[in-house]
Amino acid sequence: MTKAVRFYQAGGPEVLRWEDVSLAPPGPGEVHLRHTAVGLNFIDIYHRTGLYPLTLPVTPGLEGAGVVLAVGDGVGDLAPGDRVAYAGGPPGAYAEERLIPAHRLVKLPDWLDDQRAAAMMLQGMTAQYLLRRTFRVGPGDPILVHAAAGGVGLIVCQWARYLGATVIGTVGSPEKAELARDHGCHYPILYREEDFVARTRELTGGEGVAVVYDSIGRDTFLKSLDCLRPLGMLVSFGQASGPVESFNPGLLAAKGSLFLTRPSLMAYTAKREDLLASAAELFNVVENGAVRIEVNQTYPLREAARAQRDLEERKTTGSTVLLP
Repeated sequence: MTKAVRFYQAGGPEVLRWEDVSLAPPGPGEVHLRHTAVGLNFIDIYHRTGLYPLTLPVTPGLEGAGVVLAVGDGVGDLAPGDRVAYAGGPPGAYAEERLIPAHRLVKLPDWLDDQRAAAMMLQGMTAQYLLRRTFRVGPGDPILVHAAAGGVGLIVCQWARYLGATVIGTVGSPEKAELARDHGCHYPILYREEDFVARTRELTGGEGVAVVYDSIGRDTFLKSLDCLRPLGMLVSFGQASGPVESFNPGLLAAKGSLFLTRPSLMAYTAKREDLLASAAELFNVVENGAVRIEVNQTYPLREAARAQRDLEERKTTGSTVLLP
């Protein structure tokens, strides 16, 4: 037997239960993994609330790091004792141990500790596809990053600055503004005190930004469109404030032939070669110091409900890790 967090119905943090679970031996193509650290992400909350429904009951969590205990038939590139990490489906990370398809695992380099690995895989590979594939940011590009002091935001700000972009970011407090600035954001905007559309226009000489990275959703969506220059792109990759309401796509034409996309990490890393390439590029920018991965909060895994509540209430910054 091992311990895991499970929930049987959608709802608030109180639906999360800490309970005994049993694991079968790994089947063909599977790995039995012992977690040493588990990443906390907003998508875990979407799953718990039913915004992104899962088949219940379920153990949530899409990111973790740990040690291989056993492998099933047909697994040739992993062995017991290997240090590995993963991000993306299937869910099941909120557990001391789990079974997982071997093709979702990435071996960890010796220089990378387990807590940072668990904190960076989902958020870091999200930053990778946002900046290098969805909209390929280059020198001189002005960009706007919402939630710039969040887990993805801090990585995007650092990586974008490394690429030569001019980084504008929205934050909710002076403390978060300083944190974002320390992580590559040239111009933090306190969205509770300033009109971020007007300020973004001012900072870009009235032209607008090339791309907006928006993980907030309903509260920022239409204003994000107003921050774009003609032919700019809105990348809507989350909905922390709720789902975006329906709108007439003719609005994109009226505002300057804008582009809109709703990407996901799972789609961008569905092929193993894409997963490995994304992880390799992430490892490279972390190893060379361009991107710092900082675990700003840790919680015991059994207290996942408290961790999720703090994340929902904007009490966290950067990356958070759950420790089995």
